[in-house]
Amino acid sequence: MTHAQATDKHPGELADVPGWFPALDQTLFTWFLEQQTKAGLKGDLLELGVYLGKSAILLGHHLQDGERFTVCDLFEGDAPDDANQAESSQSYASLTQQAFERNYLSFHDRLPTVITGPSSLVDEKVSPDSCRFIHIDASHLYEHVHGDIGAAHDILLPEGVVVLDDFRSEHTPGVSVAAWEAVLNRGLRPICLSTQKMYATWGDPEPLQEELLAMLRLRTDVGLSVQEAAGHRLIRTRSRGMKPPPFPLSRHYQEPAPAPAPAAPEARVPGAARPARPAPSLARRLAKDLLPPVVTRAVRRARAKRS
Repeated sequence: MTHAQATDKHPGELADVPGWFPALDQTLFTWFLEQQTKAGLKGDLLELGVYLGKSAILLGHHLQDGERFTVCDLFEGDAPDDANQAESSQSYASLTQQAFERNYLSFHDRLPTVITGPSSLVDEKVSPDSCRFIHIDASHLYEHVHGDIGAAHDILLPEGVVVLDDFRSEHTPGVSVAAWEAVLNRGLRPICLSTQKMYATWGDPEPLQEELLAMLRLRTDVGLSVQEAAGHRLIRTRSRGMKPPPFPLSRHYQEPAPAPAPAAPEARVPGAARPARPAPSLARRLAKDLLPPVVTRAVRRARAKRS
């Protein structure tokens, strides 16, 4: 994992917010959320682990009237155990609630509901069967991810979508074990896989898979393959130079200063005398006087060839 650095500046656009949210996943988030809106699905949004708010800002843009958006993170608080504390200190030392709120409010008029503390608090504060979209990107330790998936199962609507971050990264084997265990033993059904995230549901994935495949097959900037594993159809996606989808600019956005125009060449006045040629140097005058004519002619011929 590359450690993103916090900044004390207001972001002008989503790309200015530090964090790990590739263009492919921005595209998939946008597609799933827009599909839910088109289908008339109502429900709240939830994100576990926000870092500096990059994905939360995108999620908040898709909040519908009457829906609630909740985020949960430790921020500067203490982790529930030593292993989680070590993980937080190593990877998220620059994270503060103030930095998250500054970034989020650059794009939105008000904050989501913020739970400051471990993700184990979420099932006490978010109602069962209330959310249509959940993004899990908190602790990478198996025990915590296992608990987060269990909480998501209870909170998510039957046709809702849950996204598990870092399910295949080499530095997060605990997430991989918890994710595939949920697929094999806990009824979770994958919809698609990106290079970083698993998109899944406890409902029927096939309708979404068919619509997703139809959309992806029209694009030339995504690699696509379909595989079967343990009775599950897995749609695998990867970026091929994909650009992020359009997103509204921050209230602090400033247009880049225009590049200075190149200086115009100096116009020559017709009939004006050419500038005088500089006088030859002393060395050139001495060479002309002292060198034999044959050598002088040879030098002139060599210069003529070069020009």
